[in-house]
Amino acid sequence: MDFKDYYAILGVERQADADTVKKAYRRLARKYHPDVSKEADAATRMSEVNEAYAVLSDPEKRAAYDELGRQPQGRAQGGQGFQPPPDWASGFEFTGGAGGDEHEFSDFFSSLFGQAAAARAAREAGGHTRRSGPRRGSDHHARIDIDLADAYSGATRTLTLRGAELDETGHVVPRERTLEVRIPQGVKAGQLIRLTGYGAPGADGQPAGDLYLEVYFNEDARWRIDGRDVHQTLPVAPWEAALGAAVEVATPAGTLEVTVPPNSRPGRRLRLKGRGIPGEPPGDIYLTLDVAWPPADTPRARELYETMARDLAFNPRAAARS
Repeated sequence: MDFKDYYAILGVERQADADTVKKAYRRLARKYHPDVSKEADAATRMSEVNEAYAVLSDPEKRAAYDELGRQPQGRAQGGQGFQPPPDWASGFEFTGGAGGDEHEFSDFFSSLFGQAAAARAAREAGGHTRRSGPRRGSDHHARIDIDLADAYSGATRTLTLRGAELDETGHVVPRERTLEVRIPQGVKAGQLIRLTGYGAPGADGQPAGDLYLEVYFNEDARWRIDGRDVHQTLPVAPWEAALGAAVEVATPAGTLEVTVPPNSRPGRRLRLKGRGIPGEPPGDIYLTLDVAWPPADTPRARELYETMARDLAFNPRAAARS
């Protein structure tokens, strides 16, 4: 996927004000609209123009896009093989809401603002959502990153959201607001937390839109999360795997005693039912055994390994030859 330079598509400078962006869009729309254009690639070009305008005409999307373009993963790499950093939009809020299943905008747009935003923006560009009269304010969307422990117990977090608006000259200026957010127990990755009335203000006395916070879990090498299930690796000593043992394990649900069955092999998976992320029903914790061998770095350790080599007559490659 290539990085799209929306400023170049519209033919405007990065410092262009809102009026300049609108004029450029109208000029290109007259040139490439499929109903009137004789250009061979008019439909494709019109889609690109609509997409660029959907970003650059929205102060919040434009501010986030400009922020991304300043990162090493953005324009500085020439756009080849572009992928946005996983947390690039954390703390940004965007207009947009529930969309349809079909959209005409690129994978690049969807990777930045989501499939729903792509669907909605494409429909609006085609004139399918225009309505007359006062309207409720637009919904805003933002990302919130939490620890796995927050999903187990619930939490309250202070979230600073970055957005943007137009100043009196039509240029994009940043703005920030700080919110106290209650993280409900049992929240899952990808779940939306709705804050009623925290979106854009409505017109002519209509109610404000809502703010939807999409939940992401902070990366933690100890856990892998799948829905409400939690996966982690459990290191065991060779004798614990061979003879069986009761071992204590630090899990997201707290320190638990786990029984390792005798003759357990590396990769064996143990299930702790109901110990995953709380919910109806709760998830499970899956422990994958990893046999950790002590190093032969002392005379006694070498002696023990030599005894095993002599007395056990174990050949791990025998099965491969049969």
